[in-house]
Amino acid sequence: MTFIDFKKLLLDAEISLPKFSKLIKVSEKNIQGYKKKGAVPNTIATIATCFSVMHKNSIDYRTIINTLELEAKTKKGAGFAKKDVT
Repeated sequence: MTFIDFKKLLLDAEISLPKFSKLIKVSEKNIQGYKKKGAVPNTIATIATCFSVMHKNSIDYRTIINTLELEAKTKKGAGFAKKDVT
């Protein structure tokens, strides 16, 4: 799915990209990275499609997703670590 088609689905689902990324616990920066590639991964495309269809059928997908208690993944060992200066 192209990034443009993905954004159209978000509009259909009446959710912004920042709110989408927060809801599914994926970094907004990560999702924005797909814009350069021109396409989104199948999993992100599937989620956006489901949200759009659910919204069109008056199903509150936000409440359903929140019940999953998803957790954001964090990178371990990435970036600059603070050195212990004792």
